[in-house]
Amino acid sequence: MRVLGLSAYYHDAAAAVVVDGRIVAAAQEERFTRIKHDPAFPLNAARECIALAGLRAHEIDFVAFYDKPFLKFERLLETYLAFAPRGFTSFRHALPLWLKEKLFQKSMLIKELSQLDASVDWAPRLLFSEHHLSHAASAFFPSPFERAAVLTMDGVGEWTTTSLAIGSGTDLKVIREIHFPHSLGLLYSAFTYYTGFKVNSGEYKVMGLAPYGEPKYAALILEHLIDVKDDGSFRLNLDYFDYCTGLTMTNRRFAELFGGPPRHADALLGQKEMDLAASVQAVTEEVVLKLARSVARETGEKNLCLAGGVALNCVANGKLLRQASFERLWLQPAAGDAGGSLGAALVAAHMYKREPRQVAGGGDLMQGSYLGPRHDTADSVQRLTALGAKFDVLGDDEIVERCARALADGQALGWHQGRMEFGPRALGGRSILGDARSPTMQKLLNLKVKYRESFRPFAPAVLREDVGEWFAIDEDSPYMLLVAEVLERHRIAMTPEQQRLFGIDKLNVPRSSIPAVTHVDYSARIQTVHRETNPRFHAVISRFKALTGCPVVVNTSFNVRGEPIVCTPDDAFRCFMGTEIEALAVGNCFLRKEDQDPALKERYEGKFDLD
Repeated sequence: MRVLGLSAYYHDAAAAVVVDGRIVAAAQEERFTRIKHDPAFPLNAARECIALAGLRAHEIDFVAFYDKPFLKFERLLETYLAFAPRGFTSFRHALPLWLKEKLFQKSMLIKELSQLDASVDWAPRLLFSEHHLSHAASAFFPSPFERAAVLTMDGVGEWTTTSLAIGSGTDLKVIREIHFPHSLGLLYSAFTYYTGFKVNSGEYKVMGLAPYGEPKYAALILEHLIDVKDDGSFRLNLDYFDYCTGLTMTNRRFAELFGGPPRHADALLGQKEMDLAASVQAVTEEVVLKLARSVARETGEKNLCLAGGVALNCVANGKLLRQASFERLWLQPAAGDAGGSLGAALVAAHMYKREPRQVAGGGDLMQGSYLGPRHDTADSVQRLTALGAKFDVLGDDEIVERCARALADGQALGWHQGRMEFGPRALGGRSILGDARSPTMQKLLNLKVKYRESFRPFAPAVLREDVGEWFAIDEDSPYMLLVAEVLERHRIAMTPEQQRLFGIDKLNVPRSSIPAVTHVDYSARIQTVHRETNPRFHAVISRFKALTGCPVVVNTSFNVRGEPIVCTPDDAFRCFMGTEIEALAVGNCFLRKEDQDPALKERYEGKFDLD
């Protein structure tokens, strides 16, 4: 059976194709349109995924959508009725959009699907999954577990914000839920808004900012904003929030509680924002840990799967791995709404049509999440030539050697290889790589390559076989969703003067022999690189290790601030020419910046809307 899964119309639209219960392709629409978090119907992604599966549109048996629009409309209507007349302003803005576009989503989907093949009657092939069931399915069915507890946490789906399910074989049963307006994701988003970042895209900035601060406001949050029970269940005090009735996340009472209005996006970050970030992060971790421990006690399950936007909080995940009562943890790399497309397809395959499920045992079924399109050498040569690029076409061993030596020489390397990744943390196909040993690499990549805030941390990509020699973890972590500390023997002791530094001043203090990936609290967001899923990336790091003695490189997404991760060789070349990336490997094509025509350089940092 062939299923096309879709998520769309809110943010992070995506498509996925599942054939006979096997995940064969998945991609996010933003990669093709170059619009960050593009919510539009994922026409490009759907076409690409169908082609990658070796199918034509008419061969798709079912199309599964990731949520139920009537349930969302019910939530919208009931929320405004509950708060009337206070919510009239936001109601007036929201209702026309729903009536025009979203309430009649089935008709819209059928119309959009006709662009894939107008001869097909799509109506009888269209299925709808509930939002949190889609999340739970995306977490459990690709996992390496025959049985597991499944915890989903995000902003809000239709009504559900947090859910607990039990997965066994092809069965997935939701047994407990927390409903809107009480939401851990919306609490985190409220602080994202208040500290001056964009909701639904800036949450990871809050997480990255947290180690620079102290959780000075955590007690205030727990006293006034959220009531957390021992089992992790919670309720928000809606007197401090405006997302039910207004056009902002927080209100005047929230601002008074924390001593002033929200930070303007252009204003300098101060210690207050760092402390707020540290505080909401600490509260989030407390809730997640209580939920997980309660789940372990209630279910007796030994394995835990996570999905939903909150599951992208890798710091909380690291503590969950170390402190919760589960033997194994698995995290969906596309944990947010994009992954809902895959979850919906898996619901259709396993729960609707009862397709058998294969359990991978040691690994998962996401295949390293390299599920998007690839470009072979001939295609890459043709595209790069048309752009006026100068490059060498090398053999397999030679491209590995040139890339490893570029990294060892301290160069920033653009890396466009194999199939494109699905999910924000499954890097290694469309990456910018650097030398983790360099004390200046973090600042260089942030300010001169990514054009983003200097405090943003970078993740280490480390050979799976070496991870336990460098970090306090010896688990598979292929998707950068677990945080662990750098081992003591690789750390650099701080002087008393350095220990007295606060905030961003901590950034410039090398804290280990791999300072480019060591955060100010000695933590790092780990990606283990596996020969089985990404042999060329594994080969480059292995050669880098042979040259330097270090099996760790910087791995960050191949884009600038506000830009979706690159998709095609064309995207990669433009980003290469618009930044201070010094070398670029596109398949077997190797490019050096000094060989390129300077006239091809463009003002790239202003090309995309800042996120």
